[in-house]
Amino acid sequence: MSDAPLPRPSVEPIHVSTPARRAILIASGLLFAIGTFGSNIGPAWVDERPAVVLALSSRNRNLFGSVPFIDPLPYALLGFGRLMLAGVCLFLLGRWYGERAIRWTENQMGELPAIYRWFQTGVDRAGWLLVILMPASNLVCLMAGHRRMSPRLFVLLLAAGIALKLGVLWAGGQVFEDQIRSFLNWIEDYQWYVVGGLFALSFVQSARQGRKRIPDVIHEIEHPTED
Repeated sequence: MSDAPLPRPSVEPIHVSTPARRAILIASGLLFAIGTFGSNIGPAWVDERPAVVLALSSRNRNLFGSVPFIDPLPYALLGFGRLMLAGVCLFLLGRWYGERAIRWTENQMGELPAIYRWFQTGVDRAGWLLVILMPASNLVCLMAGHRRMSPRLFVLLLAAGIALKLGVLWAGGQVFEDQIRSFLNWIEDYQWYVVGGLFALSFVQSARQGRKRIPDVIHEIEHPTED
């Protein structure tokens, strides 16, 4: 059997104003940078500054680890708002930039063609279910926009998925509160070594991928109608 990737179905991107396209690129880039910082600093701050950590990055480990140290209302508001903002930005990125946005994400995440085809098929056949079950997935949100899911439907599904996700992680954090506290106490003496290692890993990954990402983004800003 040939390992050559299957041809990708082409979907023409929606043409919108250059300022809007530029704004969504900048917003997505800022969210990615802030999220990386929040993910890396999480082990040191999640018990002392849980609200700050969730505002920076509402990844699963931060949402789960912050439960013993934050009240339900700020947890829900910060987690919901951060995930919704990222999801909508990625949806618009996929909707407005089409195939190039998918290639950009594959370069960033190192996704294999098989994974791409799986998500492509999944979104086309049951996109509503993927958005609900995987509301924090960059690729799902991008693909939903790329494959022309209704924006209103996407927001409703994303809201439902985020609410479900937050409820499950909150309940899990309550059940395992003692274990979370014990783990954070155990790494307290080494937490900044962990943080330093995470930042170093992020730097290496960014350095390896930067040459693939930056020229595409710059080209897209300078040539907004070329696809």
